[in-house]
Amino acid sequence: MTIAVITTVAISLTLFGAGLLVNQQVSEMRSYWDERITLTVYMCTDISPTPVCQENGAATDEDRESLEATLNGLNEVASFDYLTAAEAWQDFQDRLGSSNEALADAAQEGDIPDNYRVQLTDPSHYDTVRNAVEGAPGVDTVSDDQRVLEQFFGLLDGLRAAALVLAGVQLAAAALLIGNTIRLSAYSRRRETGIMRLVGASNFYIQLPFLLEGAVAGLIGGLIASGFIVATRYTLLTQIEDWFQFDVALGAGSLLYVIGVSMILGVLLCTITSFLTLRRYLKI
Repeated sequence: MTIAVITTVAISLTLFGAGLLVNQQVSEMRSYWDERITLTVYMCTDISPTPVCQENGAATDEDRESLEATLNGLNEVASFDYLTAAEAWQDFQDRLGSSNEALADAAQEGDIPDNYRVQLTDPSHYDTVRNAVEGAPGVDTVSDDQRVLEQFFGLLDGLRAAALVLAGVQLAAAALLIGNTIRLSAYSRRRETGIMRLVGASNFYIQLPFLLEGAVAGLIGGLIASGFIVATRYTLLTQIEDWFQFDVALGAGSLLYVIGVSMILGVLLCTITSFLTLRRYLKI
């Protein structure tokens, strides 16, 4: 009985823990990007292809002063920086570094126009700020990270939900399998439990060996699952972090939280399932 229960619990909790890890990772990534979301206001140049820039020409000093006054008057704006075309090109090179040398080499100075990098007090305010500056004299286009990231996080949220649903289904299946295994174990020991009844053993005393066996099996299964969870953290999630080239590593605190929840759940799952199964099977 114990080996079957341990195996079932280990597999179920590994999937459950992986779902929790994905959930924690998505939360960390959201926090990381929420602090870095900027709204970029690109100014018109002599070669800007948009109709408004071709009609009005390159942005003037008056246009920039007017835009800065607008930004200073918005409570939703935490800060902003003005970058010349040369500074914007250098910043682009620095951001890419050695991660994409081909793209960095393809970009020429002047490809990125003068722009304002606007930091918001709250990422949810980007529509308000965008509407305030879009169409202002000298403004070419306004881009923000939020729209791109929302699509990205929508995909991650879908994966997170799928992982948690799969883990929940697996836990439910594990509970049924554990209950059936406990029932078979109780049936194989029916003579012993019958003798215990005859000598006046209490209901709890009869149940106790099964409950302890289930709790130990759940604990061992949780320990095995913890090993797989740690392996998942330092293989799959580390690879994802390398792909996206940003520092949002899942901390030790989050990992210990997932391991702790998984181990406690393993013990509770086996103990409660054993208790309910025995009450019904032994009719005590």
